[in-house]
Amino acid sequence: MALTGRTALLALLGCVALVWAPGWGTLLGWAAITAAVVALDLALAGSVRAVRVERAALPVVRLGESCEARLEVSNQGRRRVRGVLRDAWQPSAGADSDRHPLDLRPGARATVVTRLTPTRRWDRTVDSVTIRSLGPLGFAARQATRACPGSVRVLLPFSSRRHLPALLSRLRELDGRTAINVRGRGTEFDSLRDYVIGDDVRSIDWRATARRQQVVVRTWRPERDRRVLLVLDTSRTSAGRVGSEPRLDAAMDAALLLAALAGRAGDRVDLLAADRKVRTRVDGATGAALVPALVQAMAPLEPELVEADWTTIVAAIQSRLTRRALVVLLTPLEAAAVEEGLLPAVPRLAQRHQVIVASVADPALARMAAARSDSAEIYGAAAAERAAMERAASVAELGRYGVEVVDAPPSALPPALADRYLTLKAAGRL
Repeated sequence: MALTGRTALLALLGCVALVWAPGWGTLLGWAAITAAVVALDLALAGSVRAVRVERAALPVVRLGESCEARLEVSNQGRRRVRGVLRDAWQPSAGADSDRHPLDLRPGARATVVTRLTPTRRWDRTVDSVTIRSLGPLGFAARQATRACPGSVRVLLPFSSRRHLPALLSRLRELDGRTAINVRGRGTEFDSLRDYVIGDDVRSIDWRATARRQQVVVRTWRPERDRRVLLVLDTSRTSAGRVGSEPRLDAAMDAALLLAALAGRAGDRVDLLAADRKVRTRVDGATGAALVPALVQAMAPLEPELVEADWTTIVAAIQSRLTRRALVVLLTPLEAAAVEEGLLPAVPRLAQRHQVIVASVADPALARMAAARSDSAEIYGAAAAERAAMERAASVAELGRYGVEVVDAPPSALPPALADRYLTLKAAGRL
């Protein structure tokens, strides 16, 4: 049972009656009138037990997109049900309004729609529906809560997908499927063609030239079927927010773009997400199934408030890689974390594999370093300059071991990482 504001107003009128006729009789009489009105209203209200609620199948959406959650509501009782229905989604589901007016005649059906714009990844859930049926006088209502579970799966937005066509165009050029063929250490022989002015003389095939009695050059294409391992750092440093999103989300977006590109290039792409232990992994996904598999595996990941154990992470990497591979470490370049955890572990990886460290830079540091209009901003600029120097020192130290470093803001990191991959592939360094 639920009481409305009208019941409170009726009780206040009793106070007025007490002013005109004070005494216990007036008080008890008005209380009896109020109780009788409430009881009558409840008796005439439609039965909430007769209301049936069914939840329609819920869609899969990307973070930032909107969807509709539908409830099919029917009145199987003999009285009209007029009131409110509350679809109790958790706050991160982003419901525009969880309360909906309800007016069902006997035997009638209606569809209640809740528009959702989720603000967090993975499953956003709802457990119950509350129905409130008002009496015809509007003083009281019958109320019941029904179990009506459901969930909307929220996946990564993959906003860097827009860069993929341009990157694939570059890949086709490297692959020799357009007018450009490349030559480089570690690349694969593709075909022979006649020499034209401007070709590298080192690519001349002298045996074929002797057979044909005209100058012939070899064309090359980038190596295929190479191994690419994406390693996501899910430790506490990945929880820091850059702009409106955590560093981990920006790193995931960069990983997806690189995976889509490398998959199209014919390389095998795997994923490992870890901090002090392995959180998730994707092995063996290829072709059109690669990106969906990565998106599903990344969606439930959240930063863990622990330090990354790079000894454990490197051991997990080495147990999975039996030959040379490209290992992409998506981890923040925080000076203390790099010095104590990453740097001691990197030499073991760099001896056998090509290693890239990709980090999300915070544009706010550059703005702080440039703002010096008062004493507070000067202190902020000094702190920003110190952080930039420590970051540069970490990059230089990693470079000593042959590690490539890509350090860029969230929107620029995915294409920058993909460009570095194409550069290494063209040079035959994978």
